Formats: sequence, structure tokens, C-alpha cells
Amino acid sequence: MTSSAAPPRSTGAASGTDDASAEFHAFFERHHAELARLAQLLTGETDAADDLAADALLALWHRWDRVRDADHPVAYARGVVANMARGRIRSAVRERRRVALFWSQRSEGSDGPDVAAVVDVRQALERLPFRKRACVVLRHAFDLSERDTALALGISVGTVKSQTSRGMTELQRHLGAGAVDGLAGRRK
Repeated sequence: MTSSAAPPRSTGAASGTDDASAEFHAFFERHHAELARLAQLLTGETDAADDLAADALLALWHRWDRVRDADHPVAYARGVVANMARGRIRSAVRERRRVALFWSQRSEGSDGPDVAAVVDVRQALERLPFRKRACVVLRHAFDLSERDTALALGISVGTVKSQTSRGMTELQRHLGAGAVDGLAGRRK
């Protein structure tokens, strides 16, 4: 699914339906790219990010009457993307376990330990547990306030603070202090 997943503007007789469709279309146009970027940073999958954002927006369209009446529709949308990303990650983990189980039953062994490639920011983010990753991405990549991050993830501001701090500490351990200072430069 791509950004063409936005519902066509309604030409029906019901003015309320036209208004809802127009509102959603405008919301889609304003926020699709941001939601795709969020999906990409949370999952680490550039190719699937647009699809994940479009799927989230489709889910929002089905509940548009409730979403547009929400205090923070964008925060709600970010939460939907975060939940869908979490589901995608869990599915990928289950698949990796199945593949690992299959290969572990084979008698072939490796000749030596795997040599890790240079760790970049995306790889380091992928090492973080989901909630820490989501807090770090929303706070530093999207420059959201602690309050907006809490709204998007459905957690308390205190949890955002602790998860962001712990996530940044883990990133520093993986990337080095200099790299993390550059990432968090605007927040200091």
C-alpha cells in the first residue's frame, strides 16, 4: 500500500460524509510522510515503512469519527503506528526464532564467531527494546516534547523521561559518547 491509499474524496449527497472525507484527506496529506518516517525509525525497515504508515492511516479512516474528535489526533495516529510497528517487530522476532530453530537442528557448525560490522545509529536503535526506542525516536528524531511523546505512546511523562534516558545511555554504550552527543545536541 502506498500514499495513494487515501480514500477518494466523496462525491455523495451527504455533506457530513464529504466533510469527513475532506478532513481525513487533509490529515493524510499532512501526516503520512511523518508517520512513515516514524515507522521506519521504529522498525528499521525502509521498504515497509510507507506500507505501515498507510495501513495505520487506513485503520484511522475506519475510526475517523472518533479520531477527529480526539484531543490530539496526530498523537493518536502516532500511537497506532507504534502499535503496528510493535506487532511487526514481534512477528519478525518469531520468524527469526523459527529460522534459528530450523538451522540449529542441522549438524553444520560455524568455523568461528560472527564479526560484527560497524554499528550505525539504525543498528543501535534496533538493539533497544521497543519502548526505549520509541521514546528516543519521538524525543530526538521527531523533536517531540515529553508530553507529546507520552500522549503518542499512551504512557506517563515520567516513563518517557526514564525510558529516553535509559535508551540514550544504551545508545552511548553502543555508539560512543561523541555520536550520541551529536544525536541529542538539540535536547541538551
